[in-house]
Amino acid sequence: MKKKILVMGLPGSGKSYLSKILSQLLEAVWLNADEVRAKAKDFDFSVVGRERQANRMSALADKELKSGRIVIADFICPTEETRNIFNADFVVYMNTIKTSQYDDTNRLFVSPNNADFQVEEKNAELIAFQIANEIVQYEWDNKKPTVQMLGRYQPWHEGHIKLFEESLKITGQVNIMLRDVHGLEDNPFDFETIKDNIIASIGKYGDRFRVSLVPNITNICYGRDVGYKIQKIILDDNIQKISATNIRNKLKSREKL
Repeated sequence: MKKKILVMGLPGSGKSYLSKILSQLLEAVWLNADEVRAKAKDFDFSVVGRERQANRMSALADKELKSGRIVIADFICPTEETRNIFNADFVVYMNTIKTSQYDDTNRLFVSPNNADFQVEEKNAELIAFQIANEIVQYEWDNKKPTVQMLGRYQPWHEGHIKLFEESLKITGQVNIMLRDVHGLEDNPFDFETIKDNIIASIGKYGDRFRVSLVPNITNICYGRDVGYKIQKIILDDNIQKISATNIRNKLKSREKL
């Protein structure tokens, strides 16, 4: 298991926010460079000072590793030398900005050539799920709070993907249920085809979703205090406008259905 994790990048790239979420998902120790520097009362940002900070962060991480914990350290780590000093098992490079507000850091910073995961957009809630799955493979838990998505998905499209991602943020795992409507009216795609398309589009989230075929459910009835919510998620207008019917019509016009 990869236990010594480095989240590195320029100031303002989103290291700390991602590390906070990732530490919660992995139940890991989180070492924040600003807090470590403040405790050590060492604000020397020269090359020597940065290498001293890398040694300090590495020593703190190694100490926590002895207890069997996963450790996440977030700091700039601007050079190959500082990264070699820290000696991480897994490197996350926050490549979300090209320059920071600190000219000395910009001049010194060298992008890593061998990062295990490169982040190019600030979307920490979702990216953390992907990174966590590469470090410790998630195992589906039927007892865990779960979001249910129910639909025909004829076909599964970008709007459904966005809905899934917003749903994933709520509980961390999503049960996708496909109504058994293949062959009824305008429903040309069978279960296996839809399932394959779903897995191809969101497989990067590992075992955080399930896809199952269910009866042609048309009504969901409940009494009082049922213990679950029926929640509508509002997506961006351009996503809301995506129509499976229009997609099917385009496929028909191209003789692909």
